[in-house]
Amino acid sequence: MIKRSFLFAIFFLCYVVCNAQAPVDSTARIHSVRKATILSAILPGAGQVYNRKYWKLPLVYAGLGATAYYINHNNSNYKKYNEALLRRYDSDSTNELYTEISSDNLRILSDGYRRNRDLSFAAATIVYVLNIIDAHVDAHLFTFNVDDNLTLKIEPSILPSFANRPPHSEFKLTLNF
Repeated sequence: MIKRSFLFAIFFLCYVVCNAQAPVDSTARIHSVRKATILSAILPGAGQVYNRKYWKLPLVYAGLGATAYYINHNNSNYKKYNEALLRRYDSDSTNELYTEISSDNLRILSDGYRRNRDLSFAAATIVYVLNIIDAHVDAHLFTFNVDDNLTLKIEPSILPSFANRPPHSEFKLTLNF
């Protein structure tokens, strides 16, 4: 019992000391990670706008628009070839669709467009989830310092011959923060 009380007291003091040392800026705008994530989940691209990354908005909608186009294109072709195949299997005498294509090829075309439609749905889901992840990560990095004091310089150089060694080249990395 004493051990628990002692541990509780230590954790409580650590909590108080850590919070006491945190600077509080009442003028700073509170940037909510949760809000950015929820906004992006409800309306794709809204999290990017909330994070003030306006240039990402066309990328989100281009990805979603392209996948929507391919879903529509593949679905309409799937329905068209599948309907012709079903009519052919039913021995429908009014089937004048695609008489020049064999039944096997109609089945291959139908299966191919169905597969591509399903992959397009998967791609749309991936774009949607990446949109949410991007908004979440950007919200975490919203206050990250990226001024000129944080730089990484890569400089090539050639070292002269030294102690019977031929000259050689190297890359020099300089990190300033």
